[in-house]
Amino acid sequence: MCGIVGIVNYNENISNQYPILRNMTQTLKKRGPDEEGLFFSKHVNLGHRRLNVIDIENGKQPMSFTYNEVTYTIVYNGQIYNTAELKEELLKKRFTFKGHSDTEILLKSYLLYGKDICNHLNGIFAFAIYNDKTQEVFIARDQFGIKPLYYSTIENNFIFASEIKAILEYPNASAKLDKIGISELFGIGPSHTPGFTPFKDIFELEPAHFIIINKDGFTKKEYWKIQTKPHTDSLEETCEKIRFLIEDSVQKQLVSDVPLCTLLSGGLDSSIITAIASKYYKEKFGTKLHTFSVDYKDQEKYFVKNDFQPNTDNYFIDLMVKEFDTIHHKIVIDSPELFETLEDAMVARDFPGMADVDSSYLLFFKNVKKEATVALSGECSDEIFGGYPWYFRKDSLESNTFPWSLAINERQRLLHPDISKEVNLKNYIDMRYTDSINKVEFLPEDTDENRLSRKLIYLTSNWFMQTLLDRTDRTCMYNGFEVRVPFCDIRIVEYAWNIPWEMKAYKGREKGLLRYAMEGLLPEEIIYRKKSPYPKTHNPSYLKIVKEKLTQIMKDASSPIHSLLNSSYINEILETDGKAFTRPWFGQLMTGPQLMAYLIQVNMWLERYHPKIEL
Repeated sequence: MCGIVGIVNYNENISNQYPILRNMTQTLKKRGPDEEGLFFSKHVNLGHRRLNVIDIENGKQPMSFTYNEVTYTIVYNGQIYNTAELKEELLKKRFTFKGHSDTEILLKSYLLYGKDICNHLNGIFAFAIYNDKTQEVFIARDQFGIKPLYYSTIENNFIFASEIKAILEYPNASAKLDKIGISELFGIGPSHTPGFTPFKDIFELEPAHFIIINKDGFTKKEYWKIQTKPHTDSLEETCEKIRFLIEDSVQKQLVSDVPLCTLLSGGLDSSIITAIASKYYKEKFGTKLHTFSVDYKDQEKYFVKNDFQPNTDNYFIDLMVKEFDTIHHKIVIDSPELFETLEDAMVARDFPGMADVDSSYLLFFKNVKKEATVALSGECSDEIFGGYPWYFRKDSLESNTFPWSLAINERQRLLHPDISKEVNLKNYIDMRYTDSINKVEFLPEDTDENRLSRKLIYLTSNWFMQTLLDRTDRTCMYNGFEVRVPFCDIRIVEYAWNIPWEMKAYKGREKGLLRYAMEGLLPEEIIYRKKSPYPKTHNPSYLKIVKEKLTQIMKDASSPIHSLLNSSYINEILETDGKAFTRPWFGQLMTGPQLMAYLIQVNMWLERYHPKIEL
């Protein structure tokens, strides 16, 4: 896991741009705290920051290899899980290997498969490969966008990087916020439209896409998309295959040359991964697995259950630890540090995110990093197997918009009156929603229920899941820490997509099929525990802190938030402890205190990045 940077310019010699490339690469030091590598040529410069995980000695980057008198150079961020299969094919073609890093296998696989390389990869990746003969650069991102990649064109220079901050470090790069950016931040945010960012002229390489850049220009192409086809397996066959795929995915992702753990909430998904990993560790290494959970100070005292969070995690965590004999670590976060980390969480993303949900992740990973470098997480199961409440709630099913973001009128009201005249958030949201829905493929035999579920799963996987994956990547890599997501294995996603809804929601339960498939693996209390999302703090001290800080911001006439948002409405939100904003800002967790924290992050972002507003 690392950070990558690149500069491409065919109009002039850029081989002397050491300070520029070094400064850009340095912005990604937190992603790769262990090593730095730079590569210079006449028209292509590459930078790399490394987090040592596999083959520490032989996996250094940028990595070059000469084949048939052509030298190829790679910078790469990610982890390839089918390296054994790839290496077997390469050995048949008489390739030899210096070490066992997936970087070397990826580079040599490109020589074998060329531009079809991504369709042979099972993993998480963003990489660039430079051909010194054709002077062409091939840039690609994994199928689900688990690893980030951004790009921009600045004065004939094509710039790409793992994070936006590296692009903004390039000379004459500037932060600009136009109508699209405002619509992304306040209409879609903290989610985002695939391919877009809040910054004008800085783009995201969409998941499952590659870019080819050479002297003839720039080409972008989608190399994979989900295929809709009939599901012919019986219920029992489906369960058997799901269980095999999940077990195989987890085992493949346990490969590491540094300490590895799992993140354990006591929910179904993290418990599945922990059970498989614990068994694997005991059988293969004769050692116990380390597990980690997060909680908040005085959570048991202040927790109030609701439809979305019916119970706390501690009982279920303790049950799993006892059942699978893991070495467990509980990380407890207090309100002051949760607030104090809001700015770091914003900087990690380069724009406002999920507020204290992000900052708690950042603090959690900071503490886990003291004991491990790699973790496996249960994320992505809810999107793939139908675990969210909106799959079952009538108001969400009939909303004709993104079901995790229903407060459209309130979002519009939040804009400064002058900006609100120029920016219609509902029109923008409707456009993005319709564009996305129109990409969903159906079968002629699909029932109305199946058509609706395909729409929701497609939307959730391409929008909501991407937001959570972004959150995880930025907050873990900010700590030089790697998180892997076994449920997002491409084989699992492709197979689960075509399972009919009546089977996926077996017995009318969220993730009913997954629960049934895992009977015998986990205690029944875990298998049939009602879904509870990632915990947020219920401590009233946190509301007090964010309310006081936002009040200070609003009283300061020089606060930049006044030029972008509706001050009177924010004051109304403050006076009602967030109740003036009648729905959650995003998903299930971002209610009053989290909305205030988001607004604080907006002000921090304006102060730190100084985006020029262009309407």
